[in-house]
Amino acid sequence: MANTILVGAQWGDEGKGKIIDVLTERADIVVRYAGGNNAGHTVFVGKTRYVLHLVPSGILRKNKLCVIGNGVVIDPISLVLEIAGLRKLGVKVGKNLVVSETAHVVFPYHRELDTHREHHKGKQKIGTTKRGIGPAYGDKAARVGLRMVDLIQGDTFEHKLRQRIRENNEVLKALGAKPLAFAKVLRDYREAGEFLKPFVTNTVVLLHHAMAEGKDLLFEGAQGTFLDIDHGTYPYVTSSNTTAGGACAGSGVPPHRMDRVVGVMKAYTTRVGEGPLPTEDAGISDLLHGMGREFGATTGRPRRCGWFDAVAVRHAVMVNGMDDIAVTNLDGLDTVETIRVGIGYRVGGRRYDHLPAAVEALAQCEPIYAEFPGWRQPTSAARRWKDLPVKARAYLRALQELVGARLSLVSVGPGREQTIAV
Repeated sequence: MANTILVGAQWGDEGKGKIIDVLTERADIVVRYAGGNNAGHTVFVGKTRYVLHLVPSGILRKNKLCVIGNGVVIDPISLVLEIAGLRKLGVKVGKNLVVSETAHVVFPYHRELDTHREHHKGKQKIGTTKRGIGPAYGDKAARVGLRMVDLIQGDTFEHKLRQRIRENNEVLKALGAKPLAFAKVLRDYREAGEFLKPFVTNTVVLLHHAMAEGKDLLFEGAQGTFLDIDHGTYPYVTSSNTTAGGACAGSGVPPHRMDRVVGVMKAYTTRVGEGPLPTEDAGISDLLHGMGREFGATTGRPRRCGWFDAVAVRHAVMVNGMDDIAVTNLDGLDTVETIRVGIGYRVGGRRYDHLPAAVEALAQCEPIYAEFPGWRQPTSAARRWKDLPVKARAYLRALQELVGARLSLVSVGPGREQTIAV
């Protein structure tokens, strides 16, 4: 399979966890390179449902090494609980998981700052998960963050943490929040650090040794292209580079060692949180929610839903350099009579064939739609391309042409077996 980057081509929640699980069969190592436990990947193995937040989805396959890279921000207590939960479900988690020693750590003051900043924004809130991810990346950029190597070195950790809590308690008090108790945070994080110490290593060296041995790497993206801090619908974005370029910075593997980029997209569009969503549509939203679909794996929040936005995905293909696309949730459209696809935007008398940079302009965009006939029959039992209804195949081919990348995989349900190679 060579070295493959897998990214979300929309606003996250595209079904990356399942596609990663499918591709992992042909990979040796799975690397998570950005984000934190604000992400959630749902994978079904048989009838068992696994929800992963920090641990790469490759953990569900035998003889695969999973790496949490330096670009991830880690809540150690959350990671300990996730590992314990996986073990309880019978998943082996030991030498098959390693954590970068230079990944930054999320602390309780990050979560408190996240919560109170969102509250004070009122109607201008971003819609974060309040997991402290943004403030943790903020500390990283400000060069005051603590890393996993600090957490597992007990002799200096106490001093560094005391300074950070003293400073952040002043900010929390100014926001009207209750200050944190240093002794409790120190105790909880020392305990988590002792548990995680055997997992922590120099992952850059490890990955380069693996490549020298001819191992194939799969880079697991979190969130989606339009939540990228640089290329997303700013400011309604996350705080990391979720696009393919982030895989290099977040792992230490250089660009010339990357061989392929796969973009994952739903057969329609969804997003969680605030911000513009040009093809949002109440009808399809009601339909999907009524089917029990489109609720966040991390927060449980109902996702906003709309028609497929070819303008946005075409931009995502360009930004990420996508070679292939994987379309998920095709079966969600099985009952729709007429399917719409956004092929352009209009603001007043002006047409856009790309995303305007200003979020205010994007919020005013009215989609220009093309219509396709629905297939009006179930697709969940399809296992081969020719098993799909003719109209479903025509719709997928149209998406391929509109976005400008090769269709390679189609998912018609959550199970591993419900994946069609094109």
